[in-house]
Amino acid sequence: TSATNISCEPGREQLARVHMKYWSQTFIPTLKESPADAEIASHKLLLRAGLVRKLGGGLYTYMPAGLRVVQKISQLCREEMDREGAIELAMPFIHPVENWVDGPRWSAAREIMYRVDHAGAGKGRAKEPEYVLGPTHEEVITPLVKTEITSYRDLPKNFYQIGTKFRNEIRPRYGLMRAREFIMKDAYSFDVNDEAAIVSYNKMKRAYTAFFTRCGLKTIAVEADTGVMGGSFSHEFMVPAPVGDDDIVYCDASGYSANREKATSGIVPKDLADAAAAGVLEEFATPGIVTIAALAGAPYSVAPDQQFKTLVYMGDGKPFLVVLRGCDELEEAKLGALGFQLWRAATPEEIEPVMGAKPGSLGTVRGTIKNPGALAGIFADHAIRLVGNGTTGANQDGFHLRNVNVARDLELTKFGDFRRVREGEPDPKSGQPLKIARAIEVGHVFKLGTKYSEKFGAVYTDDQKQSHPMVMGCYGIGISRTLQAVVEQSNDADGIIWPWQVAPWQVLVVNLDPADAAATELCLKLAQAAESAGADVLIDDRAERPGVKFKDADLIGLPLRLTVGGRGLKEGIFEFKWRASKEVRKVAIAEAEGTIMAAVKEAARQA
Repeated sequence: TSATNISCEPGREQLARVHMKYWSQTFIPTLKESPADAEIASHKLLLRAGLVRKLGGGLYTYMPAGLRVVQKISQLCREEMDREGAIELAMPFIHPVENWVDGPRWSAAREIMYRVDHAGAGKGRAKEPEYVLGPTHEEVITPLVKTEITSYRDLPKNFYQIGTKFRNEIRPRYGLMRAREFIMKDAYSFDVNDEAAIVSYNKMKRAYTAFFTRCGLKTIAVEADTGVMGGSFSHEFMVPAPVGDDDIVYCDASGYSANREKATSGIVPKDLADAAAAGVLEEFATPGIVTIAALAGAPYSVAPDQQFKTLVYMGDGKPFLVVLRGCDELEEAKLGALGFQLWRAATPEEIEPVMGAKPGSLGTVRGTIKNPGALAGIFADHAIRLVGNGTTGANQDGFHLRNVNVARDLELTKFGDFRRVREGEPDPKSGQPLKIARAIEVGHVFKLGTKYSEKFGAVYTDDQKQSHPMVMGCYGIGISRTLQAVVEQSNDADGIIWPWQVAPWQVLVVNLDPADAAATELCLKLAQAAESAGADVLIDDRAERPGVKFKDADLIGLPLRLTVGGRGLKEGIFEFKWRASKEVRKVAIAEAEGTIMAAVKEAARQA
């Protein structure tokens, strides 16, 4: 037959030398339909392509093909971390709770953590230590480094690990996007000063950019809120996607980009002068008017951007006020800049004793707050300075004040950025309109500073025998999130389109006639050619109809498909098709080895 144009008989010795996988010898349980609880394209495809199976809310088993992707993504991550000098280790994922209680974020993080009581506790035995499952490892690595590193000569150091993490997610959804158990790479750098810490930070940003590029992902590095982690600044690596769980604010003209929780705009000019008072402060009755919209309607007709909105929050158990324009929304994450460990909206029962009125009639005009001494502060968004003479609550139910001037009338502790940026507002760098898009967070880098080292006493001695806290950074990549982000970004109506580097297998050889010895022999030869060029190969040797095999091939989405059998085998050709292309090439068997090896090497070069 034409298959003999490629030499070598496929004997038992030859089979032992190759490493390709046969579909019949692995387990890829594809599904024709999407499970009812799969909400987004990537979640559906993870299940339909047999990559994962759900155990419970936010808990997934990685099937053989899915595990191969995890392993490939992990290896790419490992290579880029090693390239930048990071050192791999492995820390326990069960932590003594004391490590967290002694750290700086227990009160803020405890609600998202799984807690584990030692067996036998409370059953007639002395109470045993309590443990938690780690979402990250600052509380473990910092005490470790404290005991092992004491001199500036041993710094800098950056330690990382790849493993399972746990988060008590209240509403797990979107498959691996928001899971209770997930795979993560976390790294922790230790430096002698801020300047050196920024060098470490930039190394990790560079490693992340290289890693996500090798995974075939298009990412944007955006300024981000440090949140419960703390620290002076951070960047998130975001994958633009309509189903993302975050908003990114950006401007193509200037390159500005930030997470919505961190984003600012140029809506308030830097040279804005405070408006002069233009009227006498006047109280007026507003019976039943308790919303911005109601005050904007007849008969009052006060535009929302001429109203002051006063919000009452509790910060570490003490009330504080936030003042915005009536047309603006609070970006609650920005309250973290005020220094509170925990904050939440106050209840009506907490508001009235302090303010003297119920919500809907609140304000911060001097002399109107019932108990100002109870407040931890009154914080105003910069944008209220755009209001010349506005309207606010009088701290009497059913009354408001008009002709309120910011400089003359309002009792304020300090200004800050607390509002949510809106699309179309001017970019703070160029003045061009800002855009907003949804995105998936796949990585996050933080410059932590000395928050953890001071708390745990992780210090070093310099060349003058002086002691200093180590300056830290921390860096996370969601390995399992990256897997799903790739699928979300790379798919079509027929299934997944895997990038070369992270595909579970890179070449699929489809045998349409597995009972035909010549077809089987040729499949093996094509697979060997691809493998010798450096590709991972899967041979579909199942006794299934061609239509089933082609549908499964598109669904699991391996980059290159080689099809053998039917009339083509008799004509001395096989089919050559890239998953990302509609074109199907007919290749002569005599040209198989050169064609396949060239294609595989070029794909690897471009990846």
